[in-house]
Amino acid sequence: MIRSVVVGLDGSAESRAAAEWAAREAKRRGLSLKLVHALEAVPEPMALAQFLGVEMQHQWSERSEMGVLPAEVPQPSAGGAPRGRIPREVVEGLKLRHPGLDVSVEQVPGRPAEVLTEAAKDAELLVLGSRGLSGIGGFLVGSVGQAVVAHAELPVVLVRDREQAVGGPVVLGLDTDSPDDTVIAYAFEAAARRVTPLRVVHAWNLPPYFAYGLPADPELNATLGKQDAATLAEVLHRWKEKYPAVEVIEESRSGSPAVHLADASRAASLVVVGRRIRRSPLGAHIGPVTHAVLHHATAPVAVVAHD
Repeated sequence: MIRSVVVGLDGSAESRAAAEWAAREAKRRGLSLKLVHALEAVPEPMALAQFLGVEMQHQWSERSEMGVLPAEVPQPSAGGAPRGRIPREVVEGLKLRHPGLDVSVEQVPGRPAEVLTEAAKDAELLVLGSRGLSGIGGFLVGSVGQAVVAHAELPVVLVRDREQAVGGPVVLGLDTDSPDDTVIAYAFEAAARRVTPLRVVHAWNLPPYFAYGLPADPELNATLGKQDAATLAEVLHRWKEKYPAVEVIEESRSGSPAVHLADASRAASLVVVGRRIRRSPLGAHIGPVTHAVLHHATAPVAVVAHD
């Protein structure tokens, strides 16, 4: 089976940026790129007026497999107007800008979250478009995008519709209390592929007196800071030996990890955070720090699921 990078595409600015990012990543990894377009069913009475008939869907699928697309494929919305189009020039542009890249397109009927999660089961990476502070937008809106991130067990990258730092460091948000090898390895590999430094950010809690407005104890703060920096260095020691070519910048700071990561994202080419997999009947969970980073980071964010 050919491994691939899967990206959700609907023609929006966010999904186009995600497709471009995914194409570059697929080239770095030597993988194929698969563009996935979810086609939701039209509720009655709009279902009586099909924008894309069965025959056209069949023809579209055949031509997609052959690498030939119609000029536009409209996707009906709940309001009845065509939306979520996949312009032919998107695919042609990707092939032109990334010669040699194997690009395929797949249109799948169903709910976007379910379609993407299923399409990415055998992929190495899933890439989505994001509007940052306003939540997940474009191809995925609101809770749908968060549901994909919360349920997918492969790395998911969310890409903004904005200029991204070129040659900026990869930023890793690291929890030294429970460091996960999957998350750390992903960040080191990403930095190695980009030949860029890895900036590891860890935040530690301020002493309890800070919350009560009591006078600060500079000596105690300095001691705690040194202890935390030593713990961070210990966690990263074997990884620095495994990836000697990767320059590692270690940052141990007091305060909110989400705030520090959002600040670091401004000059980053990628931010890497983890998400613990919780197979529970009560539903999936993203985690407060990862959730905040998804909404406030300005660079692409990779969410790496781990046990």
